[in-house]
Amino acid sequence: MSDRILLCGMQFYAYHGVHPEERRLGQRFAVDLEVELDLARAGQSDVLGTTVNYGALYHTVKAIVEGEARQLLETVAEAIAERVLLDYPAIRAVLVRVWKLSPPIAGAVLERVGVEIRRERAGE
Repeated sequence: MSDRILLCGMQFYAYHGVHPEERRLGQRFAVDLEVELDLARAGQSDVLGTTVNYGALYHTVKAIVEGEARQLLETVAEAIAERVLLDYPAIRAVLVRVWKLSPPIAGAVLERVGVEIRRERAGE
């Protein structure tokens, strides 16, 4: 499947991290989301009900990132992928990138660190 809906550069303030300071003070995170689904019907009909509403996808990601604090970016990404596949049956696969902006690494000057995972619906 080559059809995708893309949400890029969503930014949130949350409390994920291994270090106590990260979990107490919080920091900025960014998320990129790509979902694979058949968009032919939506492209032909121009009807929102024939696709997945990207506003709803945004709110799904927001609830997870701004919700329960986790230690690892990997866990945040996995929770997003699981929720997207559970809540949106039309989506066949999901690619999630979670970025920690301005990561607290002693002596390092870098813009961000992140993880990327791709998950498919069982049987795809």
